[in-house]
Amino acid sequence: MFVQPTIDPVALKLGPLQVRWYGLMYLVGFAVGWALGRYRAARPASGWTGQQVDDLLFYIALGIVVGGRVGYVLFYNLAAFLHNPLLLFKVWEGGMSFHGGFLGVLIAMGLFARKVDKPFFVITDFIAPLVPPGLLFGRLGNFINGELWGRVTDVPWAIVFHSPGAGVLPRHPSQLYEAALEGIGLFVILWLYSSRPRPTMAVSGMFLFCYGIFRFLVEFVREPDVQMGYIAAGWLTMGQLLSLPMIPIGLAFVGWAYRFSLQPKVNKP
Repeated sequence: MFVQPTIDPVALKLGPLQVRWYGLMYLVGFAVGWALGRYRAARPASGWTGQQVDDLLFYIALGIVVGGRVGYVLFYNLAAFLHNPLLLFKVWEGGMSFHGGFLGVLIAMGLFARKVDKPFFVITDFIAPLVPPGLLFGRLGNFINGELWGRVTDVPWAIVFHSPGAGVLPRHPSQLYEAALEGIGLFVILWLYSSRPRPTMAVSGMFLFCYGIFRFLVEFVREPDVQMGYIAAGWLTMGQLLSLPMIPIGLAFVGWAYRFSLQPKVNKP
Protein backbone atom coordinates (compact mmCIF):
# COMPACT_ATOMS: atom_id res chain seq x y z
CA MET A 1 0.00 0.00 0.00
CA PHE A 2 1.19 3.51 -0.82
CA VAL A 3 0.15 7.04 0.10
CA GLN A 4 -0.48 9.61 -2.60
CA PRO A 5 2.46 12.02 -2.83
CA THR A 6 1.64 15.48 -1.55
CA ILE A 7 1.93 17.66 -4.63
CA ASP A 8 0.90 21.31 -4.69
CA PRO A 9 -1.68 21.58 -7.50
CA VAL A 10 -0.08 24.93 -8.38
CA ALA A 11 3.09 24.22 -10.35
CA LEU A 12 4.24 27.82 -10.72
CA LYS A 13 3.29 31.18 -9.23
CA LEU A 14 4.08 34.41 -11.06
CA GLY A 15 2.58 37.11 -8.88
CA PRO A 16 -1.20 36.76 -9.11
CA LEU A 17 -0.82 34.27 -11.96
CA GLN A 18 -0.98 30.60 -11.01
CA VAL A 19 -0.01 27.82 -13.38
CA ARG A 20 -1.59 24.56 -12.24
CA TRP A 21 -0.26 21.10 -12.94
CA TYR A 22 -3.63 20.11 -14.41
CA GLY A 23 -3.43 22.77 -17.10
CA LEU A 24 0.28 22.21 -17.59
CA MET A 25 -0.34 18.53 -18.35
CA TYR A 26 -2.79 19.53 -21.08
CA LEU A 27 -0.19 21.86 -22.59
CA VAL A 28 2.43 19.10 -22.58
CA GLY A 29 -0.04 16.73 -24.22
CA PHE A 30 -0.81 19.27 -26.95
CA ALA A 31 2.91 19.90 -27.49
CA VAL A 32 3.71 16.20 -27.88
CA GLY A 33 0.77 15.70 -30.24
CA TRP A 34 1.89 18.69 -32.30
CA ALA A 35 5.47 17.40 -32.52
CA LEU A 36 4.28 13.96 -33.62
CA GLY A 37 1.97 15.55 -36.18
CA ARG A 38 4.81 17.65 -37.56
CA TYR A 39 6.96 14.54 -37.78
CA ARG A 40 4.34 12.66 -39.78
CA ALA A 41 3.59 15.63 -42.01
CA ALA A 42 7.28 15.85 -42.93
CA ARG A 43 7.31 12.33 -44.34
CA PRO A 44 7.31 12.00 -48.14
CA ALA A 45 3.86 12.06 -49.76
CA SER A 46 2.13 12.61 -46.42
CA GLY A 47 -0.38 14.99 -47.99
CA TRP A 48 0.09 17.39 -45.08
CA THR A 49 2.01 20.61 -44.59
CA GLY A 50 3.47 21.92 -41.37
CA GLN A 51 1.09 24.89 -41.47
CA GLN A 52 -1.89 22.55 -41.72
CA VAL A 53 -0.69 20.69 -38.63
CA ASP A 54 -0.34 23.99 -36.76
CA ASP A 55 -3.88 25.00 -37.72
CA LEU A 56 -5.14 21.53 -36.85
CA LEU A 57 -3.72 21.83 -33.34
CA PHE A 58 -5.73 25.00 -32.76
CA TYR A 59 -8.95 23.29 -33.83
CA ILE A 60 -8.20 20.24 -31.69
CA ALA A 61 -7.38 22.34 -28.63
CA LEU A 62 -10.59 24.31 -29.00
CA GLY A 63 -12.64 21.15 -29.45
CA ILE A 64 -11.07 19.43 -26.44
CA VAL A 65 -11.37 22.33 -24.03
CA VAL A 66 -14.88 23.43 -24.99
CA GLY A 67 -16.26 19.96 -25.65
CA GLY A 68 -14.54 18.42 -22.64
CA ARG A 69 -15.91 20.98 -20.23
CA VAL A 70 -19.42 21.09 -21.71
CA GLY A 71 -19.48 17.29 -21.79
CA TYR A 72 -18.50 17.07 -18.14
CA VAL A 73 -21.24 19.35 -16.87
CA LEU A 74 -23.87 17.74 -19.11
CA PHE A 75 -22.90 14.09 -18.66
CA TYR A 76 -21.67 14.08 -15.06
CA ASN A 77 -22.84 17.22 -13.24
CA LEU A 78 -26.04 18.37 -14.91
CA ALA A 79 -27.93 19.09 -11.67
CA ALA A 80 -25.17 21.32 -10.33
CA PHE A 81 -24.91 23.09 -13.69
CA LEU A 82 -28.64 23.82 -13.76
CA HIS A 83 -28.36 25.20 -10.24
CA ASN A 84 -25.30 27.30 -11.09
CA PRO A 85 -24.59 27.74 -14.84
CA LEU A 86 -21.32 29.54 -14.01
CA LEU A 87 -19.96 26.12 -13.06
CA LEU A 88 -19.26 25.65 -16.76
CA PHE A 89 -16.45 28.23 -16.61
CA LYS A 90 -14.74 27.00 -13.41
CA VAL A 91 -12.21 24.89 -15.28
CA TRP A 92 -9.56 25.43 -12.60
CA GLU A 93 -11.61 23.19 -10.30
CA GLY A 94 -11.09 20.25 -12.68
CA GLY A 95 -13.76 18.29 -14.43
CA MET A 96 -13.23 17.39 -18.08
CA SER A 97 -15.01 14.62 -19.97
CA PHE A 98 -13.16 12.61 -22.59
CA HIS A 99 -16.38 11.82 -24.41
CA GLY A 100 -17.36 15.49 -24.45
CA GLY A 101 -13.92 16.44 -25.70
CA PHE A 102 -14.17 13.69 -28.31
CA LEU A 103 -17.44 15.09 -29.64
CA GLY A 104 -15.95 18.58 -29.56
CA VAL A 105 -12.98 17.41 -31.63
CA LEU A 106 -15.28 15.72 -34.16
CA ILE A 107 -17.12 19.01 -34.66
CA ALA A 108 -13.81 20.88 -34.91
CA MET A 109 -12.53 18.35 -37.45
CA GLY A 110 -15.64 18.85 -39.55
CA LEU A 111 -14.94 22.58 -39.67
CA PHE A 112 -11.26 22.00 -40.39
CA ALA A 113 -12.11 19.55 -43.20
CA ARG A 114 -14.15 22.23 -44.93
CA LYS A 115 -11.35 24.76 -44.53
CA VAL A 116 -8.58 22.61 -46.04
CA ASP A 117 -10.79 20.61 -48.39
CA LYS A 118 -9.77 17.21 -47.06
CA PRO A 119 -12.10 14.24 -46.49
CA PHE A 120 -13.27 14.07 -42.87
CA PHE A 121 -11.91 10.58 -42.21
CA VAL A 122 -8.54 11.39 -43.77
CA ILE A 123 -8.22 14.01 -41.02
CA THR A 124 -9.42 11.77 -38.20
CA ASP A 125 -7.08 9.00 -39.36
CA PHE A 126 -4.19 11.47 -39.19
CA ILE A 127 -4.95 12.73 -35.69
CA ALA A 128 -5.96 9.41 -34.08
CA PRO A 129 -2.36 8.35 -33.27
CA LEU A 130 -1.65 11.84 -31.92
CA VAL A 131 -4.39 11.75 -29.28
CA PRO A 132 -3.05 9.16 -26.76
CA PRO A 133 -0.17 11.35 -25.48
CA GLY A 134 -2.77 13.95 -24.51
CA LEU A 135 -4.74 11.27 -22.68
CA LEU A 136 -1.58 10.12 -20.91
CA PHE A 137 -0.68 13.55 -19.55
CA GLY A 138 -4.32 14.37 -18.80
CA ARG A 139 -4.60 11.28 -16.58
CA LEU A 140 -1.35 12.20 -14.86
CA GLY A 141 -2.93 15.58 -14.18
CA ASN A 142 -5.92 13.79 -12.63
CA PHE A 143 -3.54 11.84 -10.39
CA ILE A 144 -1.72 14.98 -9.26
CA ASN A 145 -5.08 16.62 -8.54
CA GLY A 146 -6.12 13.56 -6.52
CA GLU A 147 -9.33 13.13 -8.50
CA LEU A 148 -11.05 10.28 -10.34
CA TRP A 149 -9.55 7.72 -7.95
CA GLY A 150 -10.44 4.04 -8.01
CA ARG A 151 -12.52 1.83 -5.78
CA VAL A 152 -11.37 0.51 -2.41
CA THR A 153 -9.05 -2.47 -2.79
CA ASP A 154 -6.37 -4.50 -1.03
CA VAL A 155 -4.00 -4.94 -3.98
CA PRO A 156 -0.35 -4.31 -3.01
CA TRP A 157 -0.08 -1.20 -5.18
CA ALA A 158 -3.21 0.46 -3.75
CA ILE A 159 -2.93 4.13 -2.83
CA VAL A 160 -4.48 6.18 -0.03
CA PHE A 161 -5.58 9.49 -1.54
CA HIS A 162 -5.56 12.72 0.48
CA SER A 163 -8.46 14.28 -1.40
CA PRO A 164 -11.75 15.06 0.36
CA GLY A 165 -14.18 12.22 -0.12
CA ALA A 166 -11.52 9.59 -0.77
CA GLY A 167 -11.51 8.45 2.84
CA VAL A 168 -8.63 6.64 4.53
CA LEU A 169 -8.90 3.28 2.78
CA PRO A 170 -6.49 2.29 -0.03
CA ARG A 171 -7.87 2.54 -3.55
CA HIS A 172 -7.01 1.53 -7.08
CA PRO A 173 -4.91 4.26 -8.77
CA SER A 174 -7.31 4.17 -11.71
CA GLN A 175 -5.85 7.39 -13.14
CA LEU A 176 -2.54 5.56 -13.65
CA TYR A 177 -4.32 2.55 -15.15
CA GLU A 178 -5.93 4.85 -17.69
CA ALA A 179 -2.63 6.63 -18.34
CA ALA A 180 -1.04 3.27 -19.11
CA LEU A 181 -3.87 1.88 -21.26
CA GLU A 182 -5.35 4.96 -22.96
CA GLY A 183 -2.03 6.79 -23.13
CA ILE A 184 0.87 4.40 -23.62
CA GLY A 185 -0.92 1.26 -24.80
CA LEU A 186 -3.25 3.02 -27.23
CA PHE A 187 -0.38 5.09 -28.62
CA VAL A 188 1.75 2.03 -29.35
CA ILE A 189 -1.16 0.24 -31.05
CA LEU A 190 -2.19 3.18 -33.22
CA TRP A 191 1.32 4.35 -34.06
CA LEU A 192 2.35 0.91 -35.26
CA TYR A 193 -0.97 0.24 -36.98
CA SER A 194 -0.89 3.55 -38.85
CA SER A 195 2.78 3.25 -39.80
CA ARG A 196 1.71 1.21 -42.83
CA PRO A 197 -0.84 2.32 -45.45
CA ARG A 198 -4.38 1.62 -44.30
CA PRO A 199 -7.70 2.27 -46.04
CA THR A 200 -9.40 5.51 -45.03
CA MET A 201 -11.40 5.17 -41.80
CA ALA A 202 -9.48 2.10 -40.54
CA VAL A 203 -7.21 4.01 -38.14
CA SER A 204 -10.16 6.01 -36.79
CA GLY A 205 -12.06 2.77 -36.27
CA MET A 206 -9.13 1.18 -34.46
CA PHE A 207 -8.97 4.18 -32.13
CA LEU A 208 -12.66 3.89 -31.25
CA PHE A 209 -12.46 0.13 -30.75
CA CYS A 210 -9.37 0.12 -28.52
CA TYR A 211 -10.31 3.17 -26.47
CA GLY A 212 -13.82 1.81 -25.89
CA ILE A 213 -12.42 -1.47 -24.56
CA PHE A 214 -9.75 0.14 -22.37
CA ARG A 215 -12.10 2.69 -20.81
CA PHE A 216 -14.90 0.14 -20.31
CA LEU A 217 -12.54 -2.20 -18.43
CA VAL A 218 -10.95 0.48 -16.23
CA GLU A 219 -14.39 1.68 -15.15
CA PHE A 220 -14.79 -1.61 -13.23
CA VAL A 221 -12.15 -0.41 -10.74
CA ARG A 222 -12.80 3.34 -10.97
CA GLU A 223 -15.05 4.90 -8.36
CA PRO A 224 -18.21 6.26 -10.02
CA ASP A 225 -18.73 10.01 -9.77
CA VAL A 226 -20.45 10.61 -6.47
CA GLN A 227 -23.21 12.67 -8.07
CA MET A 228 -23.91 9.89 -10.60
CA GLY A 229 -23.25 6.50 -9.02
CA TYR A 230 -24.32 3.50 -11.08
CA ILE A 231 -26.84 4.49 -13.71
CA ALA A 232 -27.80 1.27 -15.49
CA ALA A 233 -28.23 -2.40 -14.56
CA GLY A 234 -26.95 -1.67 -11.07
CA TRP A 235 -23.30 -1.74 -12.16
CA LEU A 236 -22.82 0.31 -15.32
CA THR A 237 -21.23 3.74 -14.89
CA MET A 238 -21.68 6.74 -17.15
CA GLY A 239 -18.17 6.20 -18.50
CA GLN A 240 -19.05 2.63 -19.48
CA LEU A 241 -22.35 3.66 -21.01
CA LEU A 242 -20.60 6.25 -23.17
CA SER A 243 -17.70 3.95 -24.07
CA LEU A 244 -19.67 0.83 -24.93
CA PRO A 245 -21.01 2.07 -28.31
CA MET A 246 -17.48 2.99 -29.37
CA ILE A 247 -16.52 -0.70 -29.55
CA PRO A 248 -19.01 -1.90 -32.22
CA ILE A 249 -18.80 1.42 -34.08
CA GLY A 250 -15.01 1.12 -34.23
CA LEU A 251 -15.23 -2.46 -35.50
CA ALA A 252 -17.80 -1.39 -38.08
CA PHE A 253 -15.51 1.40 -39.31
CA VAL A 254 -12.56 -0.98 -39.71
CA GLY A 255 -14.70 -3.60 -41.42
CA TRP A 256 -16.29 -1.03 -43.73
CA ALA A 257 -12.88 0.42 -44.65
CA TYR A 258 -11.44 -2.94 -45.65
CA ARG A 259 -14.64 -4.30 -47.17
CA PHE A 260 -14.99 -1.41 -49.57
CA SER A 261 -11.26 -0.66 -49.86
CA LEU A 262 -11.55 3.01 -49.04
CA GLN A 263 -8.16 4.14 -50.25
CA PRO A 264 -6.75 7.27 -48.61
CA LYS A 265 -6.84 10.33 -50.81
CA VAL A 266 -3.54 12.17 -50.61
CA ASN A 267 -3.82 15.89 -51.27
CA LYS A 268 -0.66 17.48 -52.54
CA PRO A 269 0.63 20.31 -50.36
